[in-house]
Amino acid sequence: MRRYLLPEYIVERDDLKCTRCKICVEQCTYGVHNYNAIKNMIESRSELCVDCLRCVLFCPVNAITVRRNPNVYKENYHWTYEFITSIKRQADTGSALLSGMGCDKQNLTYWDKLLLNACQVTNPPIDPIREPIEIRTYLGGKPKMLEFEFNDEDITLGTKLGPCLCAETPILFAAMSYGALNLNVHEALARAAVDCGTYFNCGEGGLHPSLYKYSDHTIVQVASGRFGVDLKYLSVGAAIEIKIGQGAKPGIGGHLPGEKVSDDIAMVRMIPAGTDAISPAPHHDIYSIEDLRQLIYALKETVEYTKPVAVKIAAVHNSAAIASGIVRAGADIIVLDGVRGATGAAPKAIRDNVGIPIELAVASVDQRLRDEGVRDEVSLIASGGIRSSADVVKAVALGADAVYIGTAALIAMGCTLCQKCYTGKCPWGIATTDPEISKRLNPEDAYKRVVNLVKAWSIEIKEMLGAMGMDAIESLRGNREQLRGVGLTDRELEILGVKMAGE
Repeated sequence: MRRYLLPEYIVERDDLKCTRCKICVEQCTYGVHNYNAIKNMIESRSELCVDCLRCVLFCPVNAITVRRNPNVYKENYHWTYEFITSIKRQADTGSALLSGMGCDKQNLTYWDKLLLNACQVTNPPIDPIREPIEIRTYLGGKPKMLEFEFNDEDITLGTKLGPCLCAETPILFAAMSYGALNLNVHEALARAAVDCGTYFNCGEGGLHPSLYKYSDHTIVQVASGRFGVDLKYLSVGAAIEIKIGQGAKPGIGGHLPGEKVSDDIAMVRMIPAGTDAISPAPHHDIYSIEDLRQLIYALKETVEYTKPVAVKIAAVHNSAAIASGIVRAGADIIVLDGVRGATGAAPKAIRDNVGIPIELAVASVDQRLRDEGVRDEVSLIASGGIRSSADVVKAVALGADAVYIGTAALIAMGCTLCQKCYTGKCPWGIATTDPEISKRLNPEDAYKRVVNLVKAWSIEIKEMLGAMGMDAIESLRGNREQLRGVGLTDRELEILGVKMAGE
């Protein structure tokens, strides 16, 4: 059957510059470039290009240009290019459309409509170069009041504190499983977590034994498939996270095709090699807050109450009510994953239309927990599309204790957001388990790049805190007076709990 799809990108080559070195042929995992020995020239099939830009970057003579196809359908406000091509693609294949990474719709981003405050004249700012600014963050339940015991001249803490995570920066690495990513990526994230004094989440695919040495900085995840979960796995992590849902695909499970389940991945996940790893949409033992409480306390009993237990949910319409129940179920940390949360593969219809922005979810959950007087009993981690240090600061001001970053860390390693993670052909060696392609990612380089990113963001966070006259990030948490909105309706401002710019 003839395909009616136009190439999305056009690959152009300057033949006067091209030396026929064939590096582009070797680097492209999608088969765009081919060497024609008879003509002694390299030919490109634009219809296969995904705009990963690997060939452009590696071409030693800058002979390649990739640009969006200028041939477009007749302009139509309702029937946009995206809708027309989606229909044509589904008419070709008869299957649901998949996409990698998160939702890319502009209208679901609120960070750009929020502005931060700064001190002027009457409330002097703090210079972070000359004065210490504290961004260390403790994650876990905290007592409402501390009691001390006085014995002669000694003072001891009488309140028994629960287990907490201590992160030197409010930036943690989000859950991304072994199987969706390869071991080089996991190693880079684990080493970066150690260097930055923060934590990496191994995701639902288990933790490779070679990474157990980083366990003090590892959050182990228990998801609906329960892959790789045993006593040793639960005991080795610094914290345990129960994954109920994720922002990229709320309400549906996951599927790692059997061809990606190598012997090593099978060993870590504790399933036969070559079989599909299917994560059901629900946990088959959780249908209520009471069921969730049973699992939380079963895990706490297992590790003898030495580790905090987190619960991760997708940000949906009733997140605030669900979060209230999660606190009462005994969780120490709540993770909210917004609609822009990324994944290796999600149905496009789900990715773009299910869930709510993380900004609205964090604000409503934080306010609900404050109104109920239980905010101190739990920490709140915001996740899903955090792009910069400013997003981190705004998330904290809205009520988060810390944030997860996933896509940003992968971009630091080399990802160009071509959104084809689900093909398993990631030319940058990140979202692939192909042993040959995986070698393209050097874990030593990747780890250094991620460390540099977190250090740079941490510096910028301190600068923004200093500009607001704060010497500790604790002072900003839920302090929405430091935020102002632009281009928002009264109702949006009310939900976010911020005033209009100028007020």
